[in-house]
Amino acid sequence: MTEAVEQRWQERHRQRRAATLGYGSLLLVCLAISAWVSEAFPETLARGLPQVGVYFGKLVPALRWEHLLEGPKTEGALAYWFYRIDSWGWMLFETTQIAALATLLGSVAAFCACFAASANLAPNRATYLVCRRVLELFRTVPDIVYALILVYAFGVGPPAGVFAIALHTTGALGKLFAEVVENADMRPWEGVRAAGGTWLHGVRFAILPQVLPNFLSYLLLRFEVNVRGSTVIGFVGAGGIGQELYLVISKNYYDEIGAIIVLIILAVAAIDIFSERLRSWAIGWADR
Repeated sequence: MTEAVEQRWQERHRQRRAATLGYGSLLLVCLAISAWVSEAFPETLARGLPQVGVYFGKLVPALRWEHLLEGPKTEGALAYWFYRIDSWGWMLFETTQIAALATLLGSVAAFCACFAASANLAPNRATYLVCRRVLELFRTVPDIVYALILVYAFGVGPPAGVFAIALHTTGALGKLFAEVVENADMRPWEGVRAAGGTWLHGVRFAILPQVLPNFLSYLLLRFEVNVRGSTVIGFVGAGGIGQELYLVISKNYYDEIGAIIVLIILAVAAIDIFSERLRSWAIGWADR
């Protein structure tokens, strides 16, 4: 008996090892094909990577310790590096507001669509498929493409950026929200429905209390993504600090490029800290 069990274990072990080698070889072949199609050859990488370091080296300002805290007219001072902090700060604030409004609009639309796009709550199969395909359409098109179209429609400025990011956010958050709903415990739902509650009653009292913390977590994460996204779509005239970043990049103003990038990093870090605090508060509130 023990010998038979040992033989079966050895056989299954050989099968798993053969499957691992087979799938691993397939993965390597796929990676090699991808590298060939994308022209990511070793010699190309070896030639290009040092240039990336050279470019980033140009973005580092020539700060001097003895002049670090002096005024904006003194070379080597922080104030000299950030000599346009007032205008850059306002543009960065505009960028965050574009992201905030777009996230709000997109999250509201995603919230309204996610329950019908969930396999366990959709009223029927047709509704589920239609909602899923619409969400796929919204998130498949990059937000910068939406921005190009909307800049043509609304003109250069923040409105194009807000609507472009909101459309992409609707598709991305709609999928995430729907998957959270599909993983919810359905026993409370069945209890509400058995007691005579409507579909809306079931969503309100059985599903929402379970999924709201995860909804908030994904919403805050999306806000961080949208802050970066609103910077990128500024390259096509959709408002915010992205327009200024595109301008200084096109003119090779390296010190200004570095200063703007530092401001964007600091803004995203601050948003991340705030999001973590808010998420912790919301989870604690939901557990009461």
